[in-house]
Amino acid sequence: MARFTRIQVALKMAEAGMIPVFFHRDIEVCKKVLEACFNGGIRLFEYTNRGDYAHVVFEQLNKFAEAQFPEMILGTGSVVDAPTAVLYMQLGSNFIVSPILNEEMADVCNRRKVLWSPGCGSASEISKAEALGAEIVKIFPGSQVGGPKFIAAVKGPMPWTQIMPTGGVEPTEANLTEWFKAGAVCCGMGSQLIKSDLIKAGNFKQIEEEIKVAIALAKRLRQQYPVKI
Repeated sequence: MARFTRIQVALKMAEAGMIPVFFHRDIEVCKKVLEACFNGGIRLFEYTNRGDYAHVVFEQLNKFAEAQFPEMILGTGSVVDAPTAVLYMQLGSNFIVSPILNEEMADVCNRRKVLWSPGCGSASEISKAEALGAEIVKIFPGSQVGGPKFIAAVKGPMPWTQIMPTGGVEPTEANLTEWFKAGAVCCGMGSQLIKSDLIKAGNFKQIEEEIKVAIALAKRLRQQYPVKI
């Protein structure tokens, strides 16, 4: 069962403005990355459902987070069907992110009041997702869908829409300014934020320091370009 309500998750997404997206098969690496993220100021973490036994790693990581970093809100990404969403919710996932819009996922997530963020690529898909109860929709891949201009264009006729881009987001002032100025509620970042070469080198302290810089930047830009949930 999720430890955080979908309202708590949505509010934290808007407050933080940034969510790391990460996958690794080695649970010990995952624990070190999660610790670096927490020490760097991250309070939302998306573990990617990628490959066989990913749910086994997630189960261990979520138990670790609950014991060591109870403020950390752990969720699951790259979920494409309802059975997989149920599997991860059984393991305590606090939010479910998908690259696609699958109506069956809405049923199971809403029934348990777990935040569900489906992937959308058009205003019609976004509107459909909102009708199905999505508080925050994901655009993926963000840059290919249309980038910050897509978000600004959608929020013109649909100002209530909350959009989280993933793909094409970089932890730089120039890039994040474009997304936040356009109206992004938060941004998902993977290898741009948690670099694979630092993981291979075991330099988790450097990951922590880079996250601190990125978090400070995101918070400053969030104050400059606030959103309402």
